[in-house]
Formats: sequence, structure tokens, C-alpha cells
Amino acid sequence: MQKGITVEVLLDSRITKLVMSSEFTRKQEFKLKKIERPIYVWNVSSSFNKEGPIKYIVEKNIYYQGHRSKMKIYVIGGQKWKVILGNDIANMLQS
Repeated sequence: MQKGITVEVLLDSRITKLVMSSEFTRKQEFKLKKIERPIYVWNVSSSFNKEGPIKYIVEKNIYYQGHRSKMKIYVIGGQKWKVILGNDIANMLQS
């Protein structure tokens, strides 16, 4: 049985996905799944993210206020945060 972890997340209304830093993914030893097509990430400054496109996801159960949802989490490198919760995802978890 896999144990759960509690993570403080950053809520960002400008993104629509659930995103996890590659560093956090590595430290937690999560299994990466390669996605079919890379997803290029734009910064707020309208430039491409210097870490390159998203190439991997992890699939994890997310628990929030007694509800559980299995979700795809996009992995991106070089970030100081652990997890960013996009506004659309936050709304879905609250329903």
C-alpha cells in the first residue's frame, strides 16, 4: 500500500492544468509517463520556458475535502515550487 503525502500547493488562475516540479517528482520517486507530444510552455513574459517543453506526466490520486480524483499531473523542470493547481482544476476538486 502506498502512503500519502501532504503538499502545499500554489493556486494560479492563469493556468488550467495541474503541474508538478521535476525536482519534487524526483525526490518523491514518482513514476514518470512519457507523453506522446511535448507541450511547450509560455511564461508570463510571452517567452518559452527555458527548461523546455513538458514531456512527462505522473498519475496520482488527489484527495481534497473527503473527495478523491485520479489526475494527470504535468511535470516541468527548474521550478522552486512543488505543485501548482490551476484554477479549472481547483474548481473541479471543489465540486
